[in-house]
Amino acid sequence: MDPRDVKSNLVLILDFGSQYTHLITRRIRALNVFSLCINGTSSLKSIADLNPRVIILSGGPHSVHALDAPCFPSGFMEYIESNKVHVLGICYGLQLIVQKTGGEVRVGEKQEYGRMEIEVEKACGLFGNRKVGDRQSVWMSHGDEAVKLPEGFEVVARSKQGSVAAVENREKRLYGLQYHPEVTHSPEGMETLRYFLFDICGVTAGWKMEDILEEELKVIKETVGPDDYVICALSGGVDSTVAATLVYKAIGDRLYCAFVDNGLLRYKERERVMETFDKDLHLPVTCIDATDQFLSKLKGVTEPEKKRKVIGNEFICIFDAFAQDLEKKLGKKPAYLVQGTLYPDVIESCPPPGSGRTHSHTIKSHHNVGGLPKDMKLKLIEPLKLLFKDEVRELGRIMGVPVSFLKRHPFPGPGLAVRVPGDVTEGNRLDILRKADEIFIQAIKDAGIYDSIWQAFAVFMPVLTVGVQGDQRTHSYAIALRAVTSHDGMTADWYYFDYKFLADISTRICNEVQGVNRVLLDITSKPPATIEWE
Repeated sequence: MDPRDVKSNLVLILDFGSQYTHLITRRIRALNVFSLCINGTSSLKSIADLNPRVIILSGGPHSVHALDAPCFPSGFMEYIESNKVHVLGICYGLQLIVQKTGGEVRVGEKQEYGRMEIEVEKACGLFGNRKVGDRQSVWMSHGDEAVKLPEGFEVVARSKQGSVAAVENREKRLYGLQYHPEVTHSPEGMETLRYFLFDICGVTAGWKMEDILEEELKVIKETVGPDDYVICALSGGVDSTVAATLVYKAIGDRLYCAFVDNGLLRYKERERVMETFDKDLHLPVTCIDATDQFLSKLKGVTEPEKKRKVIGNEFICIFDAFAQDLEKKLGKKPAYLVQGTLYPDVIESCPPPGSGRTHSHTIKSHHNVGGLPKDMKLKLIEPLKLLFKDEVRELGRIMGVPVSFLKRHPFPGPGLAVRVPGDVTEGNRLDILRKADEIFIQAIKDAGIYDSIWQAFAVFMPVLTVGVQGDQRTHSYAIALRAVTSHDGMTADWYYFDYKFLADISTRICNEVQGVNRVLLDITSKPPATIEWE
């Protein structure tokens, strides 16, 4: 498909702060349709310059009645009508459409959160491929509700409680869903989005991962001058490795990679990762042992956000020093630092510096977007910041990164620091965790279920519990096991292990890891929990 045709089929998401917003972007890309997400309060010119075929108004944490409630720009309704742009409002987006076109939104008598059943009232528009009376389970998350529709609108679905679940005005090309079709908790949501885009809006599929590769290579070449040098922080994970491979493909031997052992790595991670870089990926990598530097700065630090920021700051300090050493060698200091920041990192850390996003509630800061000092000497290159994990793996596959490497479970930038609540330097907590984690992960691989799990790891519990080992009373620590399934890391469910597998793992950890006498299993989904513990 011609790139011009791809851009002419742009689906633009206006972000009003929902933590699910970028899932919409991801779902649409999965349908091979080009999609972008910008601030919901962006100027009308910013929207018009992108020339979208379809606009989706996201959900958000605000009420349309709040004084500072975010809203699309003045003239938006006139623009979409004159340009025949189809608009879909999701949750808060639906309420904005209703309120701004003459309807009424009130605080619901019965608020709806979580799974809810809806029933189709009219087999048209959004549900033109469904019959009247058809039911489906969806994911609701709203306190306000539309109680009076504007002229020309009709209800096409209601919730089990009788609330408006879907509305449309086909003549004006305005549609709305009170639930979130983008989350996996709405099983038929993807089909609804597919029907809306292709059957209602007439969008043509044709965008693919190869387009991202071509575009990113072009951006990197335009950003990095012909005489500029770049350094890359390799963590040993999929993200930074794919980012490095991409930049290396663009600028060749002007890229210098560094792998930092921060003392927070998994069991024998340093040796295994360096071997992979050398034998499989053929990337030139310098290994920097900064264990003492990191652990000394983390001593006594217990607050999760502070830990992340301390680690982020130390990484930058190390790469500044690495750049200075390269300057002596090359006669010119590197100007850029490559990082494998992904969409979920940015979303959960928002509003990130310079993004202009103001409506999302911060969940947690990530070391590569939340701990960067304002006076950082290196300019950032983040070629993956608009991608999700599964997209990054696909991009790596296209570039020839070994599949076995791409299938590795995600590992957080702050490493084991976010898997040891409290002070990570106290006692031998890190050693205990490494041994327990190695037993757990190797058992998962031996059982042949590693590829069925999105992410698995052990967590050190800083709680002493009473046990009996060797007929003697023990007062030792507990280990929690975490394993989840997911498509993109934004939502996740716990993995259902066989009971015998869990029993064997518990026995092995308690027998083989000195200082542990209890093993727990985390069975919390995301939401309400995050995947990592800190």
